[in-house]
Amino acid sequence: MKTDYRIIKTDEEIEELSVLARKIWNIHYPPIIGQDQVNYMLELMYTKESLKKQIFEDENVFTGAFINDKIAGFISVSSKDGKNFFLHKLYVDPDLFQKGIGKGLFEHVFSEIDFDTIRLTVNRQNFKAINFYFKNGYKIEKIIDIDIGGGFVMNDFVMLFEN
Repeated sequence: MKTDYRIIKTDEEIEELSVLARKIWNIHYPPIIGQDQVNYMLELMYTKESLKKQIFEDENVFTGAFINDKIAGFISVSSKDGKNFFLHKLYVDPDLFQKGIGKGLFEHVFSEIDFDTIRLTVNRQNFKAINFYFKNGYKIEKIIDIDIGGGFVMNDFVMLFEN
């Protein structure tokens, strides 16, 4: 299974990413945050318009993992100084879990960068993701609760990886 990595920027790739995100979120998150919050967050973060804003205005770099030219996962990162990064998103198609795609995305993006830190937020009940990050050298830095509007709150850990 050969995986190709490329920066997502075309309308077609953004559409594929949106479809994959909806699949992932509707499978993985309802037991953690409930379907109403899933629907709210999908509209907030994963419409084509929202993704275009994140890519072209907010300068978040989205990299996709493609197998047979079909998106299998994606990662989104940003940095204000080129040394300290924020990992906004790291998702893999549930049909392709445990195949090294998440780790491959992470390594593809960060293997050539001389970075100091990577921070991310993860829901405190998302045990699969938390364990993935622990296995890859992250530690919990702090606990945060973020009001995201619509009557919803994100109850997260901030996790830190130091190079």
